[in-house]
Amino acid sequence: MSPPLNHIQTSPTLPAAADVVVIGGGIIGVFAAYYVARRGFSVALVEKGRIGAEQSSRNWGWCRQQNRDARELPMASKSLDLWERFAAETGEDTGFHRCGLLYLSNDEAELSRWSSWGDFAKTAGVTTYMLDSRQAGQRGQATGRSWKGGVFSPSDGTADPAKAAPAVATALMKLGGSVHQHCAARGVESEGGRVSGVVTEAGVIKTRTAILAGGAWASSFCRQLGIRFPQASIRQSILSVSPVGHRLPDALFTSGVSITRRNDGRYALAISGRARVDVTPQFMRFAPQFVPMFAKRWRSLLPGGLEGIRGGHETLKRWRLDAPTPMERVRILDPKPDLPTIKETHRRAVELLPELGQAEITHAWAGFVDSTPDGVPGIGQVPGMPGLILAAGFSGHGFGIGPGAGHLIADLATGAEPIVDPTPYRPSRFSDSAWGKVADF
Repeated sequence: MSPPLNHIQTSPTLPAAADVVVIGGGIIGVFAAYYVARRGFSVALVEKGRIGAEQSSRNWGWCRQQNRDARELPMASKSLDLWERFAAETGEDTGFHRCGLLYLSNDEAELSRWSSWGDFAKTAGVTTYMLDSRQAGQRGQATGRSWKGGVFSPSDGTADPAKAAPAVATALMKLGGSVHQHCAARGVESEGGRVSGVVTEAGVIKTRTAILAGGAWASSFCRQLGIRFPQASIRQSILSVSPVGHRLPDALFTSGVSITRRNDGRYALAISGRARVDVTPQFMRFAPQFVPMFAKRWRSLLPGGLEGIRGGHETLKRWRLDAPTPMERVRILDPKPDLPTIKETHRRAVELLPELGQAEITHAWAGFVDSTPDGVPGIGQVPGMPGLILAAGFSGHGFGIGPGAGHLIADLATGAEPIVDPTPYRPSRFSDSAWGKVADF
């Protein structure tokens, strides 16, 4: 059963033209569109299914600086402030609050890595506290265990995946932007080598700037344009349980299992890094570039099944602009959760926090996490196609950094001063030879 998600109404009419068209209504797409609209530009957002229905509502909900890649840390720090500012600006509720994130461990090597990251974080102005055994035991007393140590990051927090993307889309419409659900973008038109329009199933929207925030669909969409974007999706499974009588930590990470309290009192449970790799034609095509990443994670990545092929998001086929595409056949990627993982996650959670044994499992679901070879998103102008901005491959980190990423994308789209240095995210870093027209298949 897929997780709950707030519904929003679709704008009644597809515009003939817009200054900017955003393709994809996940957390990245809605924040990008929102920040474009705040600057007075006309913007239309098209989404093949429902706003936030794929990975944006299927994640943990963590909004963290702690343990971020150095390249993502500036964006993560900006995002925390933007989550708060968004609520103040709009009155819309994303469920964001700085509850602090608690990490506990009995692994000396893991604690050493956290300590090293904490030393680095201090140079970046991030507040984080290493916990000794006594402090870890106090903060983790709900586990009833002793711990060698841990980390507490007080300024980090969580937002509600069921609320966030719909709330931002609602704010976008209040600013005059339009949101079009069940309206797939089939491709991009160009004139003189520059973007001139976005072709949707409901008609063409003339524009000189298109933002591709297609999540797990981004690589196959790029392929239609003759552009090679290395991306692989892994299938992660999560469950939620009903509220319990005892107040447990709002957000707790351990190597065995992690828990996150939702605004309605439910707890989301997951095993960090545990996922299935569904072999698809696209996966096989890009596999050599992902070997280093998969080699590091071989203990937690397991062979998958046919869910990736059923989804159709990693196809190598070309589709026509005047006929239904795979995105119209599968409006929402809703893969089956991996039942052994769900059972093991629940077992570990109850073992860690016995009070959870009193709770009922309310939902179990899976989602496809779109990843890049280096685990950092591709954000920036697509080489060879002026007017097309890529924003994809967030590698499981997109929800928390959604506001900062959206702000940066809007900066690039409107010519404003970037909120953070965009260089680490440039798509061309995947090697110059990886970009350009596709010559062989």
